[in-house]
Amino acid sequence: MSEPHWVESLPVEQLPKDDITGVSIEGREIAICTVGEAVYATDNLCTHGNARLCDGFLDGHEVECPLHQGKFDVRSGQPLCEPVSKPLRTYQVKIEGARVWVRLK
Repeated sequence: MSEPHWVESLPVEQLPKDDITGVSIEGREIAICTVGEAVYATDNLCTHGNARLCDGFLDGHEVECPLHQGKFDVRSGQPLCEPVSKPLRTYQVKIEGARVWVRLK
């Protein structure tokens, strides 16, 4: 079993308030979402079309794709409505010091 691989993503002060932002980590496009005090991370590309979710809309725990309005739950990556049917990959997130870390493995 491989060791956890945590990667620094952005400073805590750059976290959007109840919103979503995109970051590139080791060649992966990741969407970082905040809902209240919770922070979530998913793949940034919609599984239905080639659209960046950070360009979409976050409403509570639901992110809406800007291309075809499909929605995903940022906690689980599960699709919530058509046309999306394939879940997003999600990542564990932790805050250490003043940095946000994402677990890639």
